[in-house]
Amino acid sequence: MKVLLLFLALPLFAADIPRTWEKSAVESLEVPLARPEFSAIHISEDAYYKIPERVIYQSYPVYAPGREPAGYMEHLRTLDPAVAFDASKNKTQADWIAAGEIVFNAPTSFNPVFFTAQNLQDPEYIRKVGVPVAKDGIIPFARWVIRKKGTVELGSMGCVTCHTRVMSDGSVIAGAQGNNPSDREGAMLLRASAKAMGPDRILAQVRKFALQFESPWVENDLNRATEKMSLDEFIAAGEAIPPGVTARANTSMLLPPQIPDLIGVSDRKFLDHTGLIRQRSIGDLMRYSTLAQDMFNADRYGASAPAPAQMPGARYSDAELYALATYLYSLKPPANPNPVDASARRGQKLFERETCVNCHTPPLYTNNKLVPADGFDAPASDEVVGRHIGVDPRYALDSHKGTGFYKVPSLKGLWYRGPLGHTGAAMTLEEWLDPARLNADYVPTGFKGYDGKSRGIPGHPFGLNLTPAEKKDLIAFLRTL
Repeated sequence: MKVLLLFLALPLFAADIPRTWEKSAVESLEVPLARPEFSAIHISEDAYYKIPERVIYQSYPVYAPGREPAGYMEHLRTLDPAVAFDASKNKTQADWIAAGEIVFNAPTSFNPVFFTAQNLQDPEYIRKVGVPVAKDGIIPFARWVIRKKGTVELGSMGCVTCHTRVMSDGSVIAGAQGNNPSDREGAMLLRASAKAMGPDRILAQVRKFALQFESPWVENDLNRATEKMSLDEFIAAGEAIPPGVTARANTSMLLPPQIPDLIGVSDRKFLDHTGLIRQRSIGDLMRYSTLAQDMFNADRYGASAPAPAQMPGARYSDAELYALATYLYSLKPPANPNPVDASARRGQKLFERETCVNCHTPPLYTNNKLVPADGFDAPASDEVVGRHIGVDPRYALDSHKGTGFYKVPSLKGLWYRGPLGHTGAAMTLEEWLDPARLNADYVPTGFKGYDGKSRGIPGHPFGLNLTPAEKKDLIAFLRTL
């Protein structure tokens, strides 16, 4: 009887799993590019569902050198492969959230992309690259996976690789703007590969990889510079990208975007810095997740663009994507250590006085609208804030995500995030509110540019004319959000 009563007390949850690649939903998913004739053409619904579903195996933590339990790797080699995701076992919403965490942490690649297994077992590598380590000794950006008994593989490139942050006290924030130094790790991997395989061979591979970032329809596409870059210049470009910024799919190798904070994503109406993806339901987050992880490789831009040379080798199932999105929707920020004191209260009044609330509207601290980039004549719309703010327009105009807009970001969670701005140029709020950043000869403390030249951090002048005391109060308030 007690068991029956316990069962009846469990909350009933009937998962309504959307069909991810439903034709009409995919066709209306994206905001058109600034040149709409070059908006992405996605693969068909039929072709999508012919791609094999990804099998998610049980994975295990990667420990920093000297931190793993005694006999840990030996124990892993004794384990049998086990499938970790089974949708039939999910009976409650809590089950789906837990299953989504498995998907979030699951690697999608078992080939070296940023680092090798040997790298993560080398204390000198960890020190030199600055890989963050959690207080329990775990490096949360990768996982050990067993797909064949006796063989332990290093897996990476799951959501966790970019969207996990290790704080200075060793605490881990899942879903936050990540701080794994991915591109610096990739630069070191290039150096090692060139030494082992020869620089000419590696340079040819890197140039082929860099082609994915080019926008042929853009007259002065910045990414076209990669066609003539040397291997040393590619390595320098990777080393120039700080943690919290990454040259991810469909963006720019030379003007990479800040990694977004996924905590609170359920409240966002647009995804990506350029507002490319509309989020009207959990199904749209599922569609975006599969695009970002796998399907971008199958996109073509413009009716005359060739079909993809090959299709992605795997995709998430609808159930896996639903679980992942449910998990992301469940994420909550950690407890904020910053007090709402007299300084923060004065800062809140300044925030209102300076009309910051017009765009960064409480309680979400975004109005969920789009701002036109300089040089883009935006059509009138209720979704658009009708003014330009002077920030660098290149990412909004010259990338595969170039809608001509930047979305108004939420200011929630600023206390644990950074660097700031859509390219992560400003490392701190103090720098963001420093008028010197507007100067052409200013050297940012975050992303400086692939060539190391100073170029300032233009635009968004709000708050720059406050007194030092007022700026201190405004920052105190912003850190309480």
